[in-house]
Amino acid sequence: MEGILLGFAVVAVLMTTGAVTAAWRPRRAEVIQQGATPLVYYITNPCLMIILVADTDVRVVAGLFAPLALAIALLTGLCFALFGLLARRAKRDIAVGAMASSYVNAGNIGAPVALYMVGSTAPVVAVLLAQLLVLAPLYLVIFGLIASADGDDVSGSSRGRTILRSLFNPVTLGVLVGSVISLVGEVPPAFLWQPITMIGEASIPLMLIIFGMALWKEKPFRSREHLAESLVSTLCKAAVMPLIAWVLAGPIFGLSGTDLLGVVAMAALPTAQNVYIFGLQHGMPTSVPKDVIFASSFLALPVTLLAAWLLTM
Repeated sequence: MEGILLGFAVVAVLMTTGAVTAAWRPRRAEVIQQGATPLVYYITNPCLMIILVADTDVRVVAGLFAPLALAIALLTGLCFALFGLLARRAKRDIAVGAMASSYVNAGNIGAPVALYMVGSTAPVVAVLLAQLLVLAPLYLVIFGLIASADGDDVSGSSRGRTILRSLFNPVTLGVLVGSVISLVGEVPPAFLWQPITMIGEASIPLMLIIFGMALWKEKPFRSREHLAESLVSTLCKAAVMPLIAWVLAGPIFGLSGTDLLGVVAMAALPTAQNVYIFGLQHGMPTSVPKDVIFASSFLALPVTLLAAWLLTM
């Protein structure tokens, strides 16, 4: 329980730091946000992925649990996409809303939650592999194609370049490098590994501070135009995704005990700040991700505690 509370407290303090900075020095905060966003996207986040994945046995977690995490996320995203199609929302709103509904904050909160609730980081690594090797490239390709279609150049060659650029984005490359290191079983020399580790460890606080600044600048749930999308995406993230996780992992795949709890707990995690960073970097609407990240950060703790209580009775 202490580890769960610690993970959520870290997020709250760092987001508050960003919000206080934006309130105290709004112009400075805007400059910081504009400079730090590409820094996180191109440098610190890929290094974080390298050190996280390299420190695990990808052979173990890539069996049942990674495909299961992928199926849970895809089904949840499809639930929001169905709403978006029925409500005749714009392609950009559907794409970013689906990602906000299904892309969890495994890299920060997931590790302490998995460790203290399940006693192993395997569930969180499985989610990371599913998200960073499949989900992130998938959504980035979709974002890129939408942005390309809305621009002047929509030729086949332009779309091909967009897909390749999205597939080989910095985050995915970081996961691939980390996977190779894990499979080889030996990290690079210390004079290389230590700087990579230091850069990677800077990613999470930077992401959270950037998001805190964004929250102060544009308060959550203020956009009436996207209020319905924000509410539906929050419902998908906080309630639908854990329920899908329980149905797939329990009755369908027959998991029980700590294995089942680990899968459900990972699905109950809040939306990752990466969704905001990815959307911002690709010119997608960001009001829905901000709303869902904010709301799910508060709802995740009671949902996680409820899941732990129900599955350990």
